[in-house]
Amino acid sequence: MSSTTVVALADHLSFAIKRLRQGIHLEYPLRAEVAHLYPDELRTAQRVLDFVNTRAEQTLPEEEAVPIALHLVNAGFATGDLSLTYQMTGVFTQLLNVLEQAYGRPFERDTVNAARFITHLRYFVVRAQTGQQLDDGASTLSKAIREAYPEAYATALKLQAVLELRLGTPLTEEEVTYLTLHVARMVEDSRLR
Repeated sequence: MSSTTVVALADHLSFAIKRLRQGIHLEYPLRAEVAHLYPDELRTAQRVLDFVNTRAEQTLPEEEAVPIALHLVNAGFATGDLSLTYQMTGVFTQLLNVLEQAYGRPFERDTVNAARFITHLRYFVVRAQTGQQLDDGASTLSKAIREAYPEAYATALKLQAVLELRLGTPLTEEEVTYLTLHVARMVEDSRLR
């Protein structure tokens, strides 16, 4: 964990304790999304909160695990701007909703393939922000994947539209190919359940 993350967490916890002493209660409406999109970070955040609560005079509410988890997610994005993490949480939720609408059914969001999809998206955001998207050009492999998974490719194009609109940057063909693979895996996963 970087020193920036440690300072951000300490700062957040300090203000959370001050708010608690002043009787100020904040609600964090993203708990469901954080639980589905970042389960590992939320578990770690819960351990941090439990640790703090064993040492604090007053017990912080369970909801504080949500912003703690988002700080941990933010550390993965390698930025000091937590607003990006909030934005990406909304984008990822929207993408999963588009996926469910495209196939007319819900998808399990706590599977290995869902976790891989979210991890890919997190790294994609970092690549897009730094101008380093995957770009090997129009490869034979990309064409083969599009042909092998035409329905997943059509859905990936919908996801591409959302990402381009929300991030303000065009996706490379290679990035769309990886989206196609993740969609195909999610669909296959749901068929096996």
